[in-house]
Amino acid sequence: MGLFGFGKKRAKKQAEEAVEESKDVEKSTEQSDQTSQADRDETAAEQDEAEQSGKGPWDSLDSEAPDTDEYLDIGALMLPFLKGSELRLKANSQTGDVLGATITYGSSSLELEPFAAPKSLGLWDEVRADLLKANPSCKEVDGVFGKELTLPVKVKGKNLLTRVVGVDGPRWMLRGIFSGPAAKGGKEKDVLDGYLADLVVVRGDEPLAPRDLVPMHAPITPNQRRGEAEDSESKDDESAQIPGRPEGPFDSDQQTEVKTTLSRGPMFSEVR
Repeated sequence: MGLFGFGKKRAKKQAEEAVEESKDVEKSTEQSDQTSQADRDETAAEQDEAEQSGKGPWDSLDSEAPDTDEYLDIGALMLPFLKGSELRLKANSQTGDVLGATITYGSSSLELEPFAAPKSLGLWDEVRADLLKANPSCKEVDGVFGKELTLPVKVKGKNLLTRVVGVDGPRWMLRGIFSGPAAKGGKEKDVLDGYLADLVVVRGDEPLAPRDLVPMHAPITPNQRRGEAEDSESKDDESAQIPGRPEGPFDSDQQTEVKTTLSRGPMFSEVR
């Protein structure tokens, strides 16, 4: 009996030790799972940050910016080609200055306006706060390009939803206003979001006050740019050659003739 009783105590002790070991294993597993989840969350955050940092719109001086050889040049903006889209420019009727560009795709549109911004601070936070304060129906949401706004507007008596996006770059801020289906979701939103992400901003060196529009101009196509480059090269080649240059050493009369030709050249080019 005594031996049997001792065996029961030993079995009980072993059972208790097994329970404690099981608890330790569960605790260790839980801590490992928490650590693994934290690592996964950190990795995901780093990936999201990397993806966001590699997303446009781009600055023209960015080494990772897309090649703009086939882009449409309107000054402050280099616009990618989008099949089935139309471009409209908004201009001042008196001065002819270009004030903005609108890309229409399907039933949606994207209005683009590039503004000058301070060197050290972004401008979108400030502009977004102003819009929220001025429009009680305006709402702030998280979007593809960060914080953006949804803003109902009245057009011909109808309330239409718009989506206002702002992107800060080096000394510029680009504002995009999406309307139509692109303000809500679906294929047209994805297409125009991609269009905005591929766009390149050319800030230039011109001193501008914050919130001033970065200058734009009438569109210049890739073929026009190539033609201008070829014409420029051709003129450089022509200017390097002296028309009617005589052979052999110059005498006094020949030197006078060449000098007269060169001095009249710029006058002729001004008339042209």
